[in-house]
Amino acid sequence: MTAVATPSVQAQDEEVLAPLDEVADLAPHSPARGVLIALGRGLAIAVPVLFLTTLITFALGAFSDQDPAAAVLGEVATPADVERMRHEFGLDRPFYEQYGSWVWNALHGDLGSSWFTNIPVADSIVERLPVSLSVAGLALAIALVLGASGGIVAALNRGRFVDRAITAVSAAITTVPAFVAGIGLIIVFAVLIPVFPTGGYVPISAGIGLWASFLVLPAFALGLDASADLARQLRTGLVGSLDENYVLGAQVRGLPWRRVVLVHALRNGAAPAIAVVGLHIPRLVGGAVITEAVFQMPGIGQLTRDAALRGDVPVIQGALLVAVLLVLVSSLVVNVVLARLLPASGRAA
Repeated sequence: MTAVATPSVQAQDEEVLAPLDEVADLAPHSPARGVLIALGRGLAIAVPVLFLTTLITFALGAFSDQDPAAAVLGEVATPADVERMRHEFGLDRPFYEQYGSWVWNALHGDLGSSWFTNIPVADSIVERLPVSLSVAGLALAIALVLGASGGIVAALNRGRFVDRAITAVSAAITTVPAFVAGIGLIIVFAVLIPVFPTGGYVPISAGIGLWASFLVLPAFALGLDASADLARQLRTGLVGSLDENYVLGAQVRGLPWRRVVLVHALRNGAAPAIAVVGLHIPRLVGGAVITEAVFQMPGIGQLTRDAALRGDVPVIQGALLVAVLLVLVSSLVVNVVLARLLPASGRAA
């Protein structure tokens, strides 16, 4: 009797995905090269963007009407004292010299010192940055979990009540600003049902449970909008992928439905959702300013707000520089993920 070889699941996968591989073979670049190209193009955009943002930020402080020397010394300062302080701050030098010195020092980790407290700006940012990163990181995690779950469930139940309910709730959430969501969460989960603190922050060294309890409400308030957009985009992309011929072919060949959806269809349908995540990262960083104010959290947002109220330009410039760097690095990561997930996106970037 002649034995008949049964193709393995992996072999079936390779056969089903043959059209995609053939398309990739026609491309002039390998996936690894596509990632490098996407990274190079991202850096080519990030460098001039970083230059322009630092130039604009520095120019806003340099050309403002406020005289920091007079503000620091107070109303009793004499003109001689003001001139001496301006010389100490370096404000009597030309703009291009001030900007060049600031950029050079920033490249070496020196962001200057506060005009009012004389505390190094880098030290203040290092002290506050963990708070903002904790809130933004947990908000991103909440957005990914809720958005991915909602998008997949809605796509798999296309046209049914669950699909319409998720779509309606997502549309409603996108109309609610983060500070309104934060106030509502405080009223419900800190006042009416006191399970979380109304605000504040404790470091993780005080205990993971206690640390997380102070982050849950601000992270939910900050991540709801991103989760709603992610759910809608993922639902649309996944519905389109499920209509493709390779999905029908995988079903005909007997591949498990869960594998077809989570491995093959999701890979091809998740690109728009990942792009949406990349767009929301700057909002998460910027939204931390308002969220930290609502929940009284000592993060970068509160540091920037206090500095803006008293005209402490070095602190504002340092905080904005760090925020811009976070956004640019996050954008690079998203572009690399897109290029790795879909090589064609890297070549087209």
